[in-house]
Amino acid sequence: MENMGFRWYGSKNDPITLQNIRQIPGTTQVVGALFDVPVGEVWPKDKIAALKKEVETAGLKLEVIESVNIHDDIKIGLPSRDQYIENYQQTIRNLAEFGIKVICYNFMPVFDWLRTDLHYVLEDGSNDMAFEADKLAEDPQEIIDATRANSNGYTLPGWEPDRLATIEGLFKAYKNVDESKLRENMKYFLDAIIPVCEECDVRMAMHPDDPPRPLFGLPRIYKNAKDMRAIEAMHESKYNGFTICTGSLGENPDNDVPAIIREFVSKDRAPFIHARNIRFMNKKGDFHESAHLSECGSLDMYEIMKALHDTNFNGYIRPDHGRNIWGEDGVPGYGLYDRALGIAYLNGLWEALEKNSRKL
Repeated sequence: MENMGFRWYGSKNDPITLQNIRQIPGTTQVVGALFDVPVGEVWPKDKIAALKKEVETAGLKLEVIESVNIHDDIKIGLPSRDQYIENYQQTIRNLAEFGIKVICYNFMPVFDWLRTDLHYVLEDGSNDMAFEADKLAEDPQEIIDATRANSNGYTLPGWEPDRLATIEGLFKAYKNVDESKLRENMKYFLDAIIPVCEECDVRMAMHPDDPPRPLFGLPRIYKNAKDMRAIEAMHESKYNGFTICTGSLGENPDNDVPAIIREFVSKDRAPFIHARNIRFMNKKGDFHESAHLSECGSLDMYEIMKALHDTNFNGYIRPDHGRNIWGEDGVPGYGLYDRALGIAYLNGLWEALEKNSRKL
């Protein structure tokens, strides 16, 4: 696949090097971000330029950013949101100047994602992340403390310390924000930024809720195809698009992930794909991450890749959340080895689909 990428947290935050990534066959893209800019502030051109130069010097491309996080004042709908939206608009312009084509983001209140175990041990001795609803603490602060304690010393994406330092205040701020209000606030945001995206040729790609269910009374608005259609209708433009994360959407067994791909890729509304697998642990919907292979998880990765192939997908794609294997102990879910194996597997499926289609 031409635009196969690998998420990287930067030379200061990630034990994986750009040279490691360069050595993964078929990988051309680094999916990166600036992790030292506070949420809501404009991303400075000099820092964007430095990141781009670092990536390109290693022989890779930087065309997808994950993520430019959205300030909570925008999601809550506070009067201060207009200044943060202006900052976001300028960040889009700055990123466009350096060749960025896609911005992955989410609109999840408080938690960008949630797991109850960052080191769930599998039968083969490897470990990965898991979600078991019965183990969810009643107090969100317990979740934060446990997650930080098991993060191997790394700041996890979406769990920035400055945001979560006062969890009680965040929950109070979202007290009157239900799904309807969150959608209203998202439309306000999209109406302001999509014209800038069209002007700059930068596509927004919203990531699904993870897991795709309400937690702690917080609203969730990207859980399934119905939600996607509602978001699509908020601002009719291909620049208002989606990151289709097969794992996040697949965490709801009622979601037909290949069908979702066929619908939204066909409409040119899905410029970015996170291809990963998960395995359900029981009928309650508890799950853990898994190796990418279909036989290792509950999702049919062949049918997922076939849906992409059948719809002539030519956007950006990366493997997501893997196991910790072969003694690796880095950022939970973001090790080198299992994601590299995932790329080999995904590219193998794609090659088989390509060759088979030529025979027909």
